[in-house]
Amino acid sequence: MGARRFGWRVWVAGAAVVLAAGCGGGGGDDGEVASAGGGKTSAGASKDSSGELADYVDAQRKWVDCLRGAGLDAPDPDARGRVDLGDQSKWKRDPEALKAQEKCADLSVPVPESVEKAQQPELSKDEIHKNEKYAACMQEHGAPDFPDTDDSGHFRDVTWDSSSAGAKRATRKCASIIGVPADAPPAKG
Repeated sequence: MGARRFGWRVWVAGAAVVLAAGCGGGGGDDGEVASAGGGKTSAGASKDSSGELADYVDAQRKWVDCLRGAGLDAPDPDARGRVDLGDQSKWKRDPEALKAQEKCADLSVPVPESVEKAQQPELSKDEIHKNEKYAACMQEHGAPDFPDTDDSGHFRDVTWDSSSAGAKRATRKCASIIGVPADAPPAKG
């Protein structure tokens, strides 16, 4: 499998930021807007991430339009820019899908980092502790390149070698920390 990008893309918070920024509320003109968590966030931060999100969703629409123009039945992106293409194996085997993906590759854009970060959920102290403990365990038991956590408790988005013997050993040893039984079958990918 080789090196793997480690990072989760959680989209709920980003949509909430867009909704909060787009919905007016009776409130003062203090430069803050309501956030999904009931608190407030600075208007500048909301405008930046919501603007990037809007640009990303627009780019995803153009990519889907291209796929459709190439003869594929691709769904519209959701409010967070995600496109559910269904059975991924079909998209990797079907010659028509492969041609369409090649034709439209220049329109496919990565999720902007600020949008991805804005969409990560806030972790509880217990979740942060569990992630820190898991990272330390992985590093101590054979995966020294496993990512540390950032200030918010999420794993840093780095490339690490998940296929090495040490990484596999560490994964088995540390799995119970994140709630995966040690004897669980390996993930296919």
